[in-house]
Amino acid sequence: MQIKLPEPFTFEAGNRAVLLLHGFTGHSADVRMLGRFLEKKGYTTHAPIYKGHGQPPEELVKTTPEDWWKSAKEGFQHLKDLGYEEIAIAGLSLGGVLGLKLTYTNQVKGITTMCTPMFFDNEEQLTKSFKQFVKEFKQLEKKSEETIEQEMNELLEDSTQTFNELGKLIKEVHDEVDTIYAPTLVIQAEQDEVINTESANYIYEQVEADHKDIKWYKESGHAITLGQERDQLHEDIYNFLESLDWTVE
Repeated sequence: MQIKLPEPFTFEAGNRAVLLLHGFTGHSADVRMLGRFLEKKGYTTHAPIYKGHGQPPEELVKTTPEDWWKSAKEGFQHLKDLGYEEIAIAGLSLGGVLGLKLTYTNQVKGITTMCTPMFFDNEEQLTKSFKQFVKEFKQLEKKSEETIEQEMNELLEDSTQTFNELGKLIKEVHDEVDTIYAPTLVIQAEQDEVINTESANYIYEQVEADHKDIKWYKESGHAITLGQERDQLHEDIYNFLESLDWTVE
């Protein structure tokens, strides 16, 4: 069965641009509602899809965090190539990790992290999330439960290096957070079932930004951009963006 695969999006609205970065095993749909909301508020948004993501799980396990980092950098460059000089970033989960790395390696107007891991102590939860992703994709392909189970086990064996490399990326960014001076908004779901929520406090305490804030969402789980408090999330991110010292209107 042919499955329609997701695509990156760019919603051009105003001179202020925001790079939106999705989570691990996710794709641009993670941040599409946020993109549409910001577009209505006059912000241009772009959401790339990391290499291997938004495709069959067999493609994902062929890629590494270095590939995803390259995709995030290309997304940032895409906005620059379109002529946007001032760019903020909002990243969900892995997208927050990549967003933080972009922030300490580039000139960024501001960074919002959402449910972003800073400790690689969640391999069990990540494996569970990965299995769920595989199962849902295989069900869309109309495969039998027996086939799904067999292919899932094979994919888990093939994904060992991917998870190891992901752990190294998180550790690398963890050790560099205190070199960030850009305005920072840290967002964390209290019902997050995937990452250690202490990550949020770590980011907030370690960034050297004078302009920083942390917000907790009582009713939300890890996929906060798709959860029941997303309207509040949209408003909080918009208010943070409005508080930044943009030189363009």
